[in-house]
Amino acid sequence: MHIAEGYLPPVHAAAWTVVAAPFVVHGARALVRQVRADPDAKLLLGAAGAFTFVLSALKIPSVTGSSSHPTGTGLGTVLFRPPVMAVLGTIVLLFQALLLAHGGLTTLGANAFSMAIAGPWIGYGVYRATRRIGLGVSVFLAAMLADLSTYCVTSLQLALAFPDPVSGLGGAVAKFGSIFAITQIPLAVAEGLLTVLIVRLLARNSPKELLRLGVLRRSDRPATDVTTAAVPAEEARS
Repeated sequence: MHIAEGYLPPVHAAAWTVVAAPFVVHGARALVRQVRADPDAKLLLGAAGAFTFVLSALKIPSVTGSSSHPTGTGLGTVLFRPPVMAVLGTIVLLFQALLLAHGGLTTLGANAFSMAIAGPWIGYGVYRATRRIGLGVSVFLAAMLADLSTYCVTSLQLALAFPDPVSGLGGAVAKFGSIFAITQIPLAVAEGLLTVLIVRLLARNSPKELLRLGVLRRSDRPATDVTTAAVPAEEARS
């Protein structure tokens, strides 16, 4: 997923940076509002960013010399919504480019759009659409599809830059996507399961925090676990 430094043509790299910039700026404002409204969420914000950093730094060899890895954006997306995840994910990608040589500065916009913007928004849409089924199912689908959609967008980005000489854009998308799919599908399933486990641990140990964030609903836990102070805040965000 981390498109390497200098791999994209300069025009493509600049275009993706321009496309990603408004989302990141909006996310920065959303992050500031989140911290001002709920200062106690700082620790969980840091944990969500660290989760994304660690998972997306794990490189697993794929075919033809490429590599795959989880994205880790599903957790932050569910907890804090896609705008906040846009800036958290971009910060993660920036540090990975500078410290780990994963991705690059010229390709930061393209990588941010696929992993920190497109993936979280698609995952969050699925989360909202399936939330009535149950928290575990919706979190699993959100994390899994945020991961997979990131690689679908990356395949499109690479195909736009390097269309197949014979089959064109469609053939290039299929080629890049099939290369990623071999390792990425099982990784996405594993990431979904891990994200469900973490959300369940948070629900067990920090239910008030998840209620304030709107992740938990009154019906998700026994009535004795929901405080009278937390319930109105959660219901106001539903």
